[in-house]
Amino acid sequence: MTRWGLIGASTIAREWVIDAIRAVGGEIVSVMSTSAERGAKYAGEHGIAKSVTSVADLVGDPDVQAVYISTTNELHRDQVIAAVRSGRHVLCEKPLATSLEDARAMVKAAKDAGVVMATNHHLRGAATHRAMRDAIAAGRIGKPLAARVCHAGYLPAHLQGWRLDRPEAGGGVILDITVHDTDTLRFVLGDDPVEAIAFGQFGGMAQAGLEDAAMGVLRFKSGLIAQFHDGFTTKYAVTGFEIHGSEGSLIGRNCMTQKAVGTVTLRNADGEAELPLDHRNLYENTLLAFDAAIAGKGKPLCGGEDGVWSLATGLAVMKSAQTGGTVAIETGL
Repeated sequence: MTRWGLIGASTIAREWVIDAIRAVGGEIVSVMSTSAERGAKYAGEHGIAKSVTSVADLVGDPDVQAVYISTTNELHRDQVIAAVRSGRHVLCEKPLATSLEDARAMVKAAKDAGVVMATNHHLRGAATHRAMRDAIAAGRIGKPLAARVCHAGYLPAHLQGWRLDRPEAGGGVILDITVHDTDTLRFVLGDDPVEAIAFGQFGGMAQAGLEDAAMGVLRFKSGLIAQFHDGFTTKYAVTGFEIHGSEGSLIGRNCMTQKAVGTVTLRNADGEAELPLDHRNLYENTLLAFDAAIAGKGKPLCGGEDGVWSLATGLAVMKSAQTGGTVAIETGL
């Protein structure tokens, strides 16, 4: 059983991660919020024994073995480095940081400390994407040539806040959503992006020059090109994830979501067939792999270096949207 501390009394922990930790047998022993009142209220609501107001107090607690970090993005670097240097394993929300230099420093600190570091790209835990990855690896669509991702939806009022009005915190749709597309494409394809070109959109929801929607194309090392549409402003869109190969296509529907739902259709010369899916809570899958990695029995579903890749791609997409040109994706790893 892993004993967890939470850095950030966050909505995502409330809605998804606390229950997932407990579902896989973990225990949450402490939560940190800079507001003592908020922290105490959050701890009481969720049956957490301790609430503290500093990172040092949380990572210095001998009862805490692992830390889940879900603060705003500009705070991640210092919090991750403090946690790993104290010997705690870390699961950090995406994007890892707001700069590649910071993200690489976080990964290096975890390696130096000999602890497990993972990025919470939850879509790797989806049955849909796992089935697509396995089908591609088995050669069922031949050589992958193209992909399309629709990850546009509507950002609910209770999540709007800093994502729409704080560039310094890593707000905007690209660092919130496009990074998920990148990671899912890398996971499913076993391939890495090398360049990006994109347009941002300002649909009236985001402020301070932040994009609330984006469309673009990524080119991968294999030559595959992937189109993406991400948005906070489309109330009635349906998400999708498609991979088209030389011998077939995989069509994922309603799959770019936190929920354990969706379907995958394989289309080829034989017609159409639904792939069998073993749906399970995405965050539970993430945490099971994390616990196994702590026990030396595998790797996290999405490691720290994977988080660097998705951040590098997001930053390249942002730069392309600002400049109008194609931008190379370089991680510096």
